[in-house]
Amino acid sequence: MRNIFGIGETVLDIIFKQGQPVAAKAGGSILNAFVSLGRLGLKVHFISEYGNEPVGELINRFLEENNVSTRYVTRYADGKSTLALAFLDEQNNASYSFYKDYPGKRLTVLPDKFRGEDILMFGSIYAITQAVREQLVTVLDRAKSAGSLIFYDPNFRAAHLHELEQLKPMIIENMAFADIVRGSDEDFMNIFDAGNSDEAYEAVSPYCSILVYTANREGVFVHTAAGKYYLPVHHIDPVSTIGAGDNFNAGIIYALVRQGMTASDLPGLKQDQWDYIAGSGIRLATHVCMSYENYISREFAKELTL
Repeated sequence: MRNIFGIGETVLDIIFKQGQPVAAKAGGSILNAFVSLGRLGLKVHFISEYGNEPVGELINRFLEENNVSTRYVTRYADGKSTLALAFLDEQNNASYSFYKDYPGKRLTVLPDKFRGEDILMFGSIYAITQAVREQLVTVLDRAKSAGSLIFYDPNFRAAHLHELEQLKPMIIENMAFADIVRGSDEDFMNIFDAGNSDEAYEAVSPYCSILVYTANREGVFVHTAAGKYYLPVHHIDPVSTIGAGDNFNAGIIYALVRQGMTASDLPGLKQDQWDYIAGSGIRLATHVCMSYENYISREFAKELTL
């Protein structure tokens, strides 16, 4: 079975609606995607870090119960697991406040070897955090050298715009490592001041030839060197949008694995194949939006794997 690796932050999401806590869930962009992929039966390895205290133990147990390998998780005693308070607005979109207490030495357990058939997913602010940058680039170099498929989601929000000048070179370097860049219209407006998918692809294509651009209710645009493809989305009234983009990413990875596609196959994919891949992302994202869960339900996963 193919190995799916993901490197990213781990948090405990405490979700508030109308000023009251309504749920507490293990979270983080890669973690959310990997719980869904674990429930779908894929062989997933999470590269991350969290504490040895009760919050970290709760998260660790949850990951293992959902078939997510914690072999490459760094557990630390001189710090605490990160908390994320997520406040839902009237449209059920979230804004966050983070509470972090990391140790001096971080992310010390990394995979040594990758294979050409493996997939590596990374992204979010963790992928441009200076404190773990050296370790992240080590992992990317190893995966790239092996010919693994690398998937990057910048997930860059307006809260970090004041740091863009310092962070943008790392975002661009990440794109240059990637075989697929997936981001939202908000991401590319923030990073490149790109107002549509064409402008975003013009900015991304010097570094990565495949862009999957999501524009909320406006649909999904896939840009490759061979052409541009579009998929509409159905209108829904979401319960929560937390984890929607993360599970869109999980849907793409799941479709790639189901079709046996590797990095070398990507340049030759046709429109019907991209329809299947992006459609898988839409299905998972839509499902997650209909609950306070950050990941697909076990029942939904069972339906997909039948």
